[in-house]
Amino acid sequence: MSRQLRSNFERGSSPWTMRRTQWRAMGISEEDMEKPKIAIVNSSSDLAICFHHLDGIVSKMKDAIRAAGGLPFEIRTAAPSDFITSAGHKGGYILAARDLIVNDIEVAVEGALLDGMVCLASCDKTAPAHLMAAGRLNIPTLIVACGYQPSGQFCGHPCDIEDVFLQAGHYRAGNLTLSELREMSDTAVRGPGVCPGMGTANSMHMVCEALGMALPGSTPVLANSDKMWSVVEEAGQRIVEMVWENILPRDILTRDAFENAIKMILSVSGSINTVKHLQAVAVEATCDVDVYGMFQEFAGKVPLLTAVRPNGDRTIEELEQAGGTRAVMKQLQQFMQLAAKTITGQTVGEVLRDIQVEDEEVIRPVGRAFGWRPTIVLIKGSLAPSYGIVKLAVEDDRVTQFTGPAVVYESREEAIAGVDKGEIKPGAVVVLRGLGPKGTPGMGTASALIFALDGAGLGDKVAVVTDGQLSGLVNRGLVVGEISPEAAEGGPLAFVRNGDVISIDVESREVNFQVTEAELLERQAHMAVETGARGERGWLAIYRNLVSPLPEGATLKR
Repeated sequence: MSRQLRSNFERGSSPWTMRRTQWRAMGISEEDMEKPKIAIVNSSSDLAICFHHLDGIVSKMKDAIRAAGGLPFEIRTAAPSDFITSAGHKGGYILAARDLIVNDIEVAVEGALLDGMVCLASCDKTAPAHLMAAGRLNIPTLIVACGYQPSGQFCGHPCDIEDVFLQAGHYRAGNLTLSELREMSDTAVRGPGVCPGMGTANSMHMVCEALGMALPGSTPVLANSDKMWSVVEEAGQRIVEMVWENILPRDILTRDAFENAIKMILSVSGSINTVKHLQAVAVEATCDVDVYGMFQEFAGKVPLLTAVRPNGDRTIEELEQAGGTRAVMKQLQQFMQLAAKTITGQTVGEVLRDIQVEDEEVIRPVGRAFGWRPTIVLIKGSLAPSYGIVKLAVEDDRVTQFTGPAVVYESREEAIAGVDKGEIKPGAVVVLRGLGPKGTPGMGTASALIFALDGAGLGDKVAVVTDGQLSGLVNRGLVVGEISPEAAEGGPLAFVRNGDVISIDVESREVNFQVTEAELLERQAHMAVETGARGERGWLAIYRNLVSPLPEGATLKR
């Protein structure tokens, strides 16, 4: 306990005097000013149900930190919610907000030289942002996943926000009445927290634990449950201990940790968005790993052990009750890097030693795996010289090979209008470009197009190729997403024309378009790359100018 706290300055110095003047006026005692100063990073907002309970968690976390001998300070950041913040600027603020949160944290925590931080993670972009900030600042950090929302019921069947998202496309096609859609919308969400499927938020919450940056057994968790409140109390105690023990993120965020997280995500068929987020965390933690390459390497070598919606019929509640992330890693123990460190001070092997899986029908043992075919497939080809990503379900009979003529659209709205007008015929490959990190800017989502196609009865009759991203809840049709290089960077996608033949082969991990090299060079010489937004100002303009390509995590360039 003799470690020198970085927040404590020499008595009588200018920083000490100015800090004392400010903090004494806030009622902070002389004794408190000698304690570890802990940031509670609260990415909260009244705009979305995902964050609706976080302010209540802060007060309990403060109590726990004080009880452990620390001095807590709440730090506010931006709080993007995919279903709310996506309304403006083609959804560009969603991914861009991830990196804004990282900078928010840096300014507040590093500017004040606080000693450690506990981050309250909720919706999709907050957990990766918190991990990125931990890697960048490299001070003791603990991530607390603040839980998923309870699902509702519609016509006697389970119903969550994924169903509303899907059925909105069916309403457009006339397969559902507005009254039915409203009733579903009114009953789908029954409390605060993140979407209750294996979407990006729950996937990233589980990633935090698999990396060793969250308390063992804390993910996934029902928001406002007794278990969540117990984790909050334990986290407040542990973060103060971590400061004294000097447990740092870069000691935890090693190649072994990333390998464990990637294998866990492959085994639960997590969101494809975890790929770019994990790469971004590695960049910020200065860990020299190729996350995209690791996903490609381990695909097919790691068994599928659970099938949570939208990948199968199981619920996130069942996964939690069966033991959650820790139980999945226990079943995967033979594949895990057991010497990897965690924020507990224990290794992964020590954490897993006495763990029992509560339900082996929900989280199967390796010998009874659902299968070995990967559901997150990294593919390349003449249309995706770097990478594209395909997401499949656990038990999936959809077509994995497709060849057809391109129908090209420059925006999501234009493409959806094309569906409504009947422009897209069975057998076509819909090309939606200009949605990448630079093109949007900020990276737009193609999810609404996928559900519009599904609602129009074209979901299994066409394929989609896009440089945009997909919601972690989308698992419909044959879609190659996140094509890199994106069109706005002059990638081949920018030069596709209507009628060009595109071939997708998931089994051989290829996506190509049948244009000769000479023809492509001719098009590059005479076609201006105008795909994507122009005239942006403010944060999105800054993001567009600084963002790196997706295989580099879409982080801001140094």
